[in-house]
Amino acid sequence: MSDDLQRKLQSELTNFKTVQKELQKAISTRQQLDGQLNENEIVKEELNLLPTDGKVFKSVGPVLIKTELVEAKQNVSKRIDYISKEVKKVDDLISSLEKKQDVHREALQKLQHQLQQAQVKAALQA
Repeated sequence: MSDDLQRKLQSELTNFKTVQKELQKAISTRQQLDGQLNENEIVKEELNLLPTDGKVFKSVGPVLIKTELVEAKQNVSKRIDYISKEVKKVDDLISSLEKKQDVHREALQKLQHQLQQAQVKAALQA
């Protein structure tokens, strides 16, 4: 009985750690996306400050290429939309992983409690 409980406990612990790693990876991705989103919003604000005949250059490798202001604004807006959608996906993933983690945590607590009861029962019978 005790060996079976310990195997279940070990298995559940492995599952819990796996979900924990996935959650950390998702949180890291979320932070990276936040940085990109903030950077693009700052670029958008800067582009809005330029006069309509302002010059905008786009970095392509080691070369700067002149770009139309309207085109630059559209590109930045599209990037912001895309990153915002990715942030929502990652937020949903984080929420899902947190729920999974809670389920595994509860299962671990239950198994630990059962194992302790089995050990107490075995000690009383000895």
